[in-house]
Amino acid sequence: MSDRYVIEALLRPAVEFNTAIVTACASYLCITAPWAVALAPSVSYVTASGFTILSIRRVIQGSRVLRYRRNIRRLKRYAMSSQNIPVSHHQLFLGKGFLWEQKHTQRLLDTLRPEVAKYIRPPKLYRVARQFEQRYEYHFPSLCSLLASDSIFNPVRPLPPVGGNPAIHGIELREMNVSMNLNERVGHMLVLGTTRVGKTRFAELLITQDIQRGNVTIVFDPKGDADLLKRMYAEVHRAGRDNEFYVFHLGWPDISARYNAVGRFSRISEVASRIAGQLSHEGSSAAFKEFAWRFVNIIARALVALGKRPSFSIIQRYVNNIELLFEIYAEYWLTKHKPELWQLIENLTQVLDERDIPRYMEGRSLRVVAIEQVLNGNEGKAIFDPILESLRSSVRYDSKYYDKIVASLLPLLEKLTSGKIAELISPDYADISDPRPIFDWLQVIRKKGIVYVGLDALSDPEIATAVGNAMFADLVGVAGHIYKFGINDGLPNADEKKSSISLHCDEFNELMGDEFIPLINKGGGAGIEVTAYTQTLPDIEARVGSVAKAAQVVGNFNSVVMLRVRHTETAELLTKQLPEVEVYTKMLISGVTDISNADMGGDFTSNTQDRVSTVRTPLITPANIINLPKGQAFALLNGGQLWKLRMPLPSDKSDPLMPESMNQIVDYMRQHYRTSDTWWSDSILANQ
Repeated sequence: MSDRYVIEALLRPAVEFNTAIVTACASYLCITAPWAVALAPSVSYVTASGFTILSIRRVIQGSRVLRYRRNIRRLKRYAMSSQNIPVSHHQLFLGKGFLWEQKHTQRLLDTLRPEVAKYIRPPKLYRVARQFEQRYEYHFPSLCSLLASDSIFNPVRPLPPVGGNPAIHGIELREMNVSMNLNERVGHMLVLGTTRVGKTRFAELLITQDIQRGNVTIVFDPKGDADLLKRMYAEVHRAGRDNEFYVFHLGWPDISARYNAVGRFSRISEVASRIAGQLSHEGSSAAFKEFAWRFVNIIARALVALGKRPSFSIIQRYVNNIELLFEIYAEYWLTKHKPELWQLIENLTQVLDERDIPRYMEGRSLRVVAIEQVLNGNEGKAIFDPILESLRSSVRYDSKYYDKIVASLLPLLEKLTSGKIAELISPDYADISDPRPIFDWLQVIRKKGIVYVGLDALSDPEIATAVGNAMFADLVGVAGHIYKFGINDGLPNADEKKSSISLHCDEFNELMGDEFIPLINKGGGAGIEVTAYTQTLPDIEARVGSVAKAAQVVGNFNSVVMLRVRHTETAELLTKQLPEVEVYTKMLISGVTDISNADMGGDFTSNTQDRVSTVRTPLITPANIINLPKGQAFALLNGGQLWKLRMPLPSDKSDPLMPESMNQIVDYMRQHYRTSDTWWSDSILANQ
């Protein structure tokens, strides 16, 4: 078969073998009986060599046709153990595949022609075997097991349970390792695919390489997938990075590390933004959100001035009882700056009674009333402190009106401070008996750590969303700090070399808010490489509440990997970015013309033609993406190159580092974590 033909024909009988057999026989005849073909022996060997070369060439061409037909029906199994995944400091391995070109569009269209259906569909014997299994599953179980065995010795073995159209990848016989330049990762990657089509396996592939490469690796997993956690556990041990591994898991609070989402900030106002940012901002809720932001900001400023680290539990306490914070701060500030005024307040508190409370201060304690009266006096008006004034304005609200204003804030704080979760995200820094470590994002990044965040969304989606949003908002703030000041800001003799921060966000639409847009827009400057996994575009739109904002988010991802999706608009996100190509179509024309002149020697003339024309068609269509088998994807990489790839399946060979169950990870974490009151003794023993 030669490339000079306009139309490539691979779905057909392998007629090349006919020529190969004939030329092989001719070669044999020339060698054994040259006299039979009237050749001298010296000439017959040359002729036999020519026939042999032609026979070999035809066998190669015929074999290609057979391999192509077999590849269309069943792809060769592609499995790879974790330790065999190639890890490079220049390239990111994505799987096996090929660069999609016009010829692949042509071949895929050729598979839709009805005359080639017998080469696409499984053979009749295969269909009979499947029918036999369904009908006699309980009558002949042994025979059915043999027919269903996945063995090369089984001529009717079942197709892999991946669904889809195997021809989409089978149209190319020459696969290669597909990779992308690591410099492109700061442009971020969006991975789209419906449920159970291989997103988690693809995430494992990328996370494994990031851990082995030494990157800061942060994984947000709303579902709390045990298999993903076990894979990270194995890879951390394989890379020798045990001391850098943190597990934050709402489903396993006893062994989870602790974390304070509002404990570190560059500006105090970030605390209020992280909390109030999770409240609804639509319609009349926008005003209540602004009030909530104000009160949280007032409380945070007061806590920092008092030398206390903000946390969700402390903020909730003072949102419920802001007059207590007013008393504490007033005592702190006045004792420090105007001790005589505080003494006056103490004396006034002793003589006040309920009849002396003004109407606008009803429901407040006598001490709060005394503070307000003194500050309203001539001496009190001469002093000014912005935090004290803000607290004064808060306690002046009618208590019932105040409760209405913060009504939208309290449910959120309740979610974040309920049960054992409160111990995880509002840690007690003074509790030296708790062995679970406390981490923050800047500490993790400086240490080049690895963090798994399991939010256990299947058990409690409300709590998972609230905690995930808080952690993600904090990470966005840290990214802004790194972008402005670097990772090692404030450390002496620090190396300011930028570290790669690989951020993997499964179901990232559940984590994102308005702050996510600047993260992916400017996060590359902080070294953050976002790989976001989600199912459809409407998931993003529903989260951000705007089609324009969703388009803004998606537009900041330079690389797109799309597995099978069920939503046409999502598929068009990829297909509309691709050019149209010209494909060949063949038209058979047949006609008959009567001859009226009897002297012509005939009654009619016939005419048969094959016409080849071209039509413009998309490089791929949404239907191609919807029909993808599991574990396969189209990827738009390196500035618009379309690659067809398939990711490796996990190898059947057991990984000695893979834990058999979560209990092994639990035991490891309990041994690995150590209390803060014994760190000095551990250091002494290590130095001896």
